Amino acid sequence: QVQLVESGGGLVQPGGSLRLSCAASGFTFSMYSMSWVRQAPGKGLEWVSSINSGGDLTTYANSVKGRFTISRDDVRKTLYLQMNSLKPEDTAVYYCRYGVSRGQGTQVTVSS
Repeated sequence: QVQLVESGGGLVQPGGSLRLSCAASGFTFSMYSMSWVRQAPGKGLEWVSSINSGGDLTTYANSVKGRFTISRDDVRKTLYLQMNSLKPEDTAVYYCRYGVSRGQGTQVTVSS
């Protein structure tokens, strides 16, 4: 059974940083691409970033490019999202995604 558990969200001031984690289980993590998506209040799901199975190919939405970094640790079966220079418009619930599965999400709020 696929399980994805996100953590690391919180309240941060504009310009601040957070590191999100996603612990995966129930599938062979190292073999699959993984993604982060987010959902802002009152809006639909927005793709944020993806990483391939080897960890050597990453892609980002234009809205986060240059500020966010996706990475993975296949030994720990964990996906990460380092978020720097956060903006109020980054406020959302962040989910990691494998195929059509995603976790319960972690809330990120950027506010002064």
